[in-house]
Amino acid sequence: MKKKIADRIPRPKKKVTWPQARAFSVHLLTASGSFLAFLSLVSAAEKQWTAMFLWLGLALFVDGIDGPIARKLQVKEVLPTWSGEVLDNIIDYVTYVLIPAFALYQSGFMGEGLSFLSAAIIVVSSAIYYADTGMKTKENFFKGFPVVWNMIVFTLFVIAPGEWVSFAVVVIAAMLSFVPVNFLHPVRVKRLRPLNLGIFLAWCVFGMIALLQDMDAPQPIQIGIGLTGVYLFVIGGIMQIFPNLGLRRGA
Repeated sequence: MKKKIADRIPRPKKKVTWPQARAFSVHLLTASGSFLAFLSLVSAAEKQWTAMFLWLGLALFVDGIDGPIARKLQVKEVLPTWSGEVLDNIIDYVTYVLIPAFALYQSGFMGEGLSFLSAAIIVVSSAIYYADTGMKTKENFFKGFPVVWNMIVFTLFVIAPGEWVSFAVVVIAAMLSFVPVNFLHPVRVKRLRPLNLGIFLAWCVFGMIALLQDMDAPQPIQIGIGLTGVYLFVIGGIMQIFPNLGLRRGA
């Protein structure tokens, strides 16, 4: 009888606070990357490479801004049962790995065999990399190649260095995922941040020009994408060899 009476008593409704609503909106922003990934996949299936990379570029932009916003709004503390990191990793694997690998296979520009093998190498090595909980250093470098295959595949599509050179790039990058070499995070690494962020933005500008020209970029744009891409690829290792590079005096 007491139990029935207790069941009739209305339970107080939990009110959603403004900080919780703001925090959840950041998760929605992150989750929007999944829809951008879907649009990119549709474009890849239809071999619309410019559209595919445009959607991936937008997903990269969302991935770049949601983290700083989340830290500013203290999303992890406000919504401790919702993991933005897990959500981010799910979307990153699709946009950084799965779709670029599918694009390589779908395009077949390395030839049918090498394109299929390259895609297999990318998805398997990247899945193992994402399982590593120690992929970041204290300075926020990535330990090993951070499987940013969207940038690698985009560069290969624009420059078109040939099937065997492209295959070698894929194999070397995949192997470097498991080597203790630092790779740059252009926003979160403080040393040389103005220079590194400037180079990254230059790569983005060159990439946008290539997209506006329907991936048929002239040689100066190809050289710009290649040089800035190589810089971003190797600067982390150089800063690892020279740990004082970029440090301010007295820091």
